[in-house]
Amino acid sequence: MNMTPRQIVEELDKYIIGQPKAKRAVAIALRNRYRRSRLPKELREEITPKNIIMRGPTGVGKTEIARRLARLVGAPFIKVEATKYTEVGYVGRDVESMVRDLVEVAVRMVKDEQAHEVEAKVQPTVERKLVDAICDARRAHDQTVDKTIVENDLKEGKLENEQIEVYVADTPKPMVAIGGPEINLGSVFDGLLPQKHKKRHMTVARAREILTAEECDKIIDKDNVFAEAIRRTEEEGIIFIDEIDKIIGKAGGSNNQDVSREGVQRDILPIVEGSTVATKYGNVKTDFILFIASGAFHVSNIEDMIPELQGRFPIRVDLDNLTKEDFVRILSETKNSVTLQYASILKVDNIDLKFTDDALDEIAEMAFAENETSENIGARRLHTIMEALLEDISFNASNELPMTTVKIDRAYVQNAFKEVKKKFDLKKYIL
Repeated sequence: MNMTPRQIVEELDKYIIGQPKAKRAVAIALRNRYRRSRLPKELREEITPKNIIMRGPTGVGKTEIARRLARLVGAPFIKVEATKYTEVGYVGRDVESMVRDLVEVAVRMVKDEQAHEVEAKVQPTVERKLVDAICDARRAHDQTVDKTIVENDLKEGKLENEQIEVYVADTPKPMVAIGGPEINLGSVFDGLLPQKHKKRHMTVARAREILTAEECDKIIDKDNVFAEAIRRTEEEGIIFIDEIDKIIGKAGGSNNQDVSREGVQRDILPIVEGSTVATKYGNVKTDFILFIASGAFHVSNIEDMIPELQGRFPIRVDLDNLTKEDFVRILSETKNSVTLQYASILKVDNIDLKFTDDALDEIAEMAFAENETSENIGARRLHTIMEALLEDISFNASNELPMTTVKIDRAYVQNAFKEVKKKFDLKKYIL
């Protein structure tokens, strides 16, 4: 990770509007982890990540900042809900499972990387199996088969949608334990039982994906994969704990539920502080995992957390409500913006959507007003408005019709929401 904090923020700005304080905090925390990795081992062991806690309403970018950050640097990342965990002794998920889930993410990342490296080596084997399967399928339908022609057509991509039958590995489905997490029997007995195969009916394109994955899995050294995954989890892993305010009792209040909530906080404490968690891939130390917590904190305050847990989140960031100008920038400046997404979806059905600047301004004003007069759901309000705005267009669209350009301007938006606008106009008369 050679990007400076300023470069990280610039990349985040392409996807997330506003919240400069939160972006700076996570960028600095990530850069400090890179700086730490270049220090002498004796000093490196003494420096732990400075965990972050974000406070702000829903829909302002708390989760997205952390997710985009992890994607930028290719770090193992997992988002968990604090409300899913229960105190030790109660039926439910224990807090250590978040570390196990993070390791699973790291294993998949390393496997995918190494599979990409050896993909070219297994292609001849995959092509041979596909050719045999195609020939068998055609013979079953009493067709004349020329293997050379099949090989050429397969290389040219002419047979991708042809149906064939292939033998693939039979992976047992996960079994759910009552009151507990999923248990995958295939992973529990991995390596102890012989691999079973079953015949499946699918297209050539799908068969190529499955067979390539299977052949790559045979070549990859699993021990190296697991060792690298554990290293990445310990040194680069990021765990995002959302809704942490929901496991905090109400300020000044006390009830039976608060006992359980405080118990979850006490169980999270050693994970954040630094402990060793046993996983099926080996022991994982959590000392250098970066934890980012977030919550709206409408009812409770950060100060209502148990003091020990507060001390493990030294960096506190307040996120601001989105303004009308923020909504305009979200609609027009972000990479893969909401308007671009809807325009791309409808283009499949030959509808070419064109949004004018005054239309974006009107949509932003409506989103801001709706958040002010009803529940504030942040940027998610844009999806609600866009769905209602484009409902008629989406319903009547058809790819059987010629390409049609539809212009969305201020008048179109106002006409679509004229009843809603009346509600906003009446609000100023309500005391």
